[in-house]
Amino acid sequence: MTAKSQTKREAVVVFLTTAAIALLVALYFVPTWWVALTAPNYPPEAFPDGVRINFHMNGVFNGCRKVEKAEIEEDVVLDCVHEMDTINHFVGMYPIAAGGVVEKAYSPFLFTLLGVMLVGFMIKNPKARVGVMAVGFGVTAVWMYLTMFGKDGIDYQNHGYVAAMVTSLDQTEFEKEAAEEENLHPIVAELRRAMRGDTGQATEKKPISVATEKSKEDNIAALRSTFENDQKRKPSGEQLAWNGSNLQILDWHYEKSLGRWFNNPAEIGPMVATTSLVAHILFWVILAGMVFLLVAAWRTGSLLYWLLVVVPMLLPVFFIMEYSAWLWWYGHSLNEMGAFTLKPFMPTVFGQGKVAQFATHSYPNIGFGLMVASSVLLALAALIRLKSLRAERNGED
Repeated sequence: MTAKSQTKREAVVVFLTTAAIALLVALYFVPTWWVALTAPNYPPEAFPDGVRINFHMNGVFNGCRKVEKAEIEEDVVLDCVHEMDTINHFVGMYPIAAGGVVEKAYSPFLFTLLGVMLVGFMIKNPKARVGVMAVGFGVTAVWMYLTMFGKDGIDYQNHGYVAAMVTSLDQTEFEKEAAEEENLHPIVAELRRAMRGDTGQATEKKPISVATEKSKEDNIAALRSTFENDQKRKPSGEQLAWNGSNLQILDWHYEKSLGRWFNNPAEIGPMVATTSLVAHILFWVILAGMVFLLVAAWRTGSLLYWLLVVVPMLLPVFFIMEYSAWLWWYGHSLNEMGAFTLKPFMPTVFGQGKVAQFATHSYPNIGFGLMVASSVLLALAALIRLKSLRAERNGED
């Protein structure tokens, strides 16, 4: 193989892989899948997309649009995450935030892991590849540790993840309470704050805003305020001090999400304990995976070497499997406290289905398209690299 031909092929591999990484970065910030409910009591004039939510890699967000019509007045867009949770709870379904809790928390680190793997795949020299990957994995590991275990680690999470946590709990709660107190007699308002354990003067009344429109700092403040108020309601021996680590907030938020409609501690407790255990185990699994990948990357062209590109290439498959598994869990974990009784069922993964009087719609969004496009580019890059390595071994051009 001539040097010129080899250089050309490697340039194509680098270009394709770089483009695939760019698509992976982009898809993290756009919706990957959408789900909507339609019914006669949600007319298309007021709900042109039905009750719609968008699934992102870091959370679930409102998919409803503000209706701009003369006969319909809307000051703010309807929060369809809350609306769908309200609909679902009548049949005993847990809130949307109860799914993929650990995956959402670790998503920035997992995507960074995929990015480092692909950068390693682009580098053909084994020593340079392992060195670059070791630095990338090291930075990711420190970031992950500080976020998950460190004091105020939630500060290192992305804005979308924090906003989704606030939205899922309808947590403009601290603003709602302040707004309610503004309408009370001053003595009654002060008594209410005293009974709640608050100190200091009443805060200035603020307009209730959507979590995605607020800064990450304000959303974290909302979570902390709600967390601390929750702790004040517990017996003194069970109260926890806020440390702001992602794992502390994850455990508390999951418990609060599960108990939002069905507050049964005997049932919720084991679910929270299991999720917390999985979150801790996944931390060490990711670290072990980094070490394994460094070993796998040492020999160019070995069977394990191809994991660097095959794993990111299969991301659409992993997503569908994960999404389907959680839909199965929602449909087979119906709480008996629901107002209506349904037999366990499998919600629609793709296409249109029906639950009670609601039509369900579930389809890929732009993020899934970017994911598939990234996989196609990686498949081409892998084939070119494979052909190049075979030609080198055989002494061909």
